[in-house]
Amino acid sequence: MDMTEWTSQVRRGILEYCILLLVSKQPRYGYELVTLLDRWEPLAVTEGTLYPLLRRLLKENYIDSYWKESEAGPPRKYYSLTADGRLLLEAMSREWNKLDAAVYQIQLYRGEEAL
Repeated sequence: MDMTEWTSQVRRGILEYCILLLVSKQPRYGYELVTLLDRWEPLAVTEGTLYPLLRRLLKENYIDSYWKESEAGPPRKYYSLTADGRLLLEAMSREWNKLDAAVYQIQLYRGEEAL
């Protein structure tokens, strides 16, 4: 099995969740999101990956955007969660926690009953 392809599929599934988590804390601009995700190598993305995802989230009304002047250059486009985005994030968090717990149990016990 090609681990690169498997990793890519797993990343695709959680990248949207991670972006929503990051903008739920505070509004963030695109390059800031790229830089934050770079902290965790498996989640590192290029701007070419991030911006199409942000456009889709905008179109689906999960995030909103606004322009803000920058002290260090041109204005920046900031992204924040909408009410629908908060609901989606809560639902994703519940599902992620269920998945994480289930995978952890499988890793730990390999299908055998816990003693």
